[in-house]
Amino acid sequence: GIDEIEFWVRTNPGTRPGPMMQVASGGELSRFLLALKVALADKGSAPTLIFDEIDSGAGGAVAEAIGARLARLAAGVQVLTVTHAPQVAARADSHLLIEKDHDDAADVTTTRVTPLGDEARREEIARMLAGAVITAEARAAASRLLEGAA
Repeated sequence: GIDEIEFWVRTNPGTRPGPMMQVASGGELSRFLLALKVALADKGSAPTLIFDEIDSGAGGAVAEAIGARLARLAAGVQVLTVTHAPQVAARADSHLLIEKDHDDAADVTTTRVTPLGDEARREEIARMLAGAVITAEARAAASRLLEGAA
């Protein structure tokens, strides 16, 4: 048969619990899914887990914790993650840069996937930290993130 489960949560102190799908934000739902997959990883989980922006809405220490949790999960299964968080990207064993380009004249969108070596990876994490103008400070911060994740 088909079973249905509804999770109830209280996402903030002093609030009443309610159905997760009505109460939780998109970021909270993503992090709950990550926690559930981590908990079930050794229970016959799929050999590959894919997370698309599971760190949405997270930054700083929360993004760092998500990166650490994903790294721990990846010790037992293959984990593919799409992220915009440098704290998560720094934890990866390998880093692929995905870029989209749109040719307005031809009305065609193309996607490029580029594997990054060590230096290109540091530069990309610096770009994720700083934006379009990559500073020496951003490069130093990227290096610290990568060293801390090793």
